[in-house]
Amino acid sequence: MPFSILAGHKAAIIFILVSAVLDIIAMGIVIPVLPKLIEEFAGSNARAGVINGAFVALWAAMQFLASPVIGSISDRYGRRPVLLLSTAGLAIDYVLMAVAPNLWWLALGRILAGVTSASFTTIYAYMADITAPENRARAYGLIGAAFSGGFVAGPLLGGVMGEISPRAPFWLAAALSGLAFLYGWLVLPESLPPERRMGFSWKRANPFGAFRMLARSRDLGVLAGVNFLLHFAHHVFSAVFVLYAGQRYGWSLWEVGILLSFVGALDAAVQGLLVGRVTKHYGDRRTMIIGLVFGALGIAAMGLAPNGWIFVLAMLPNALWGLAMPTLQALMTGLVSEREQGQLQGANMSVSSIAGVASPIFFGSVYALSVGEEAVIPFIGTAFLIAAAVLMAGAFLGAAPLGRPIRQAQVPPG
Repeated sequence: MPFSILAGHKAAIIFILVSAVLDIIAMGIVIPVLPKLIEEFAGSNARAGVINGAFVALWAAMQFLASPVIGSISDRYGRRPVLLLSTAGLAIDYVLMAVAPNLWWLALGRILAGVTSASFTTIYAYMADITAPENRARAYGLIGAAFSGGFVAGPLLGGVMGEISPRAPFWLAAALSGLAFLYGWLVLPESLPPERRMGFSWKRANPFGAFRMLARSRDLGVLAGVNFLLHFAHHVFSAVFVLYAGQRYGWSLWEVGILLSFVGALDAAVQGLLVGRVTKHYGDRRTMIIGLVFGALGIAAMGLAPNGWIFVLAMLPNALWGLAMPTLQALMTGLVSEREQGQLQGANMSVSSIAGVASPIFFGSVYALSVGEEAVIPFIGTAFLIAAAVLMAGAFLGAAPLGRPIRQAQVPPG
């Protein structure tokens, strides 16, 4: 996607994309090895599924609490300090997990990661600061492509280093987060000038105040519901993917790392190359619905796949899921004022965090009940089929008629 949509802000967007790649590489590195490290402490694959789901939920719970606060802080003090503190915090978190002697230390690491990674909301707010509303779907597609590009390299590196030592990937992740902090410290410009900032208020910054913002209009409420269902379905991957792939298809960490890199490459291609073209022809809302429907079909095929090759082929339609998130974000940013973008992203993250709390526990439990000789649920791919149904429900909700975007909404008092 050309940088012409962001003319005049090339230095800022280059930093955002590079920082996003470094951060997601760091996160992706630990994906193949964290469940296995949990399994070492837990003692069984089924118990590891439950604990891994609980850890993802713990991470999401901290995002739920921290995201509105961080979003409002960035509306008040600017985006730059929030982004720098986040990358520094992630570096500390990975060091903590690298030396973790037990599950309690890993839990503490998940808490810290949940707080610091909540500033991903600030990346989207930053992009809203420097992008015209009609170009935001394309701009968010670039961010999504950068995130996905990070997942191409991250799981692959994690899989390779995990074969050497289960702790080595965490040290590399810490180094990359530290590099992102140094890079941002040197080159990141501020995107929110003082005259466009909004005073900080705990009334708006707490999660329930954020929900009041989403309840201001029916359109925001509908799109927030789509956001919830999208993230609820997506957490089937973080909760059970690694354990499922190893249990059903016998894949090693190296093979899982390659597969996750392939997923990242597909998603980067969809968000970086297709979002702008598809929205040009179909508009933001229809593109969002197309992405949700194809995502549901793909994830259902993954759950039904009788062998690894069909599972991999099912990732092709599933990759079109990447059309949904940038267009959903673009639709929502057009419904609030330019001064509320940080608060909106914090509210969005709170909604997705609720899904992130409930979904991993749910899918981890479904997986635990469907694996092993004494499985209560007879089909091991049940979690994927449920996720497909949830995603299809999001497509139906997203098809509800929406009002006209409010490009210059008034900021409410207080």
